[in-house]
Amino acid sequence: MYLSASEQQALRGVFTLLARDDEGGEREIRERLGHALLGLLRADQFASFVWDAERGGFGSRVAINMAPANLDTYAQWHQHHDPITFVLQSRRRATRVTEVMPQRELMRRPFFNDFLARDGLHWGLNLHAFDGERALGDLRIWRRKERGDFGARETLMLDLIEPAFAGALRRAQQRTGGVGSAAASPWASLSAREQQVARAVREGLTDKDIARRMAVGVPTVRTYLRRIFDKLGIERRSALAGVLPRD
Repeated sequence: MYLSASEQQALRGVFTLLARDDEGGEREIRERLGHALLGLLRADQFASFVWDAERGGFGSRVAINMAPANLDTYAQWHQHHDPITFVLQSRRRATRVTEVMPQRELMRRPFFNDFLARDGLHWGLNLHAFDGERALGDLRIWRRKERGDFGARETLMLDLIEPAFAGALRRAQQRTGGVGSAAASPWASLSAREQQVARAVREGLTDKDIARRMAVGVPTVRTYLRRIFDKLGIERRSALAGVLPRD
């Protein structure tokens, strides 16, 4: 496959990103990769989840250019009435959505009209990474209608990335005691910055106070809080006291 100079440079950047062994957790890896893939694959939206076999659902979400409220409906309802994702997951390789369901048929489904279309998701390309039978994380890349469907070129590039993506997630989970680790704990699943935010919440600081302490914006603090709540399976700040270790 011939790659343009810009595609070669973008792919090198992706592999460099996935080779890093910094303090970032698997969620940060998926988020950074998502931004890189939007450029490489000329896409518009990105989402990533981790399948939890025990709970029977997708969690630990990361999303770019998708509304949080719409993603909340996915967690609560649409993932349980999803006609495509489990088929895509079973492929164990990069797969276009139109390979498992014709676009016209998908567009007749409530999953498309009540979820995908609300954020402009039209053409999809998915990759689900596994370590044996254990799901590590997935990549869900979407384009708006006017861009046209993904092709063999984009599918192959995503397949090329898969081994490095899976390896990066395995290393991150081993470092943090995250998904799939025998030593897993709620606190260990948080990145260093998320732990800093969680401690500040336990102290009673407001979002503005935390933002000033960490020298970031309030929206960044709220993004950290959403990640913390998702990872710990809680919905309120007050619930943090029950899962955080005492210093």
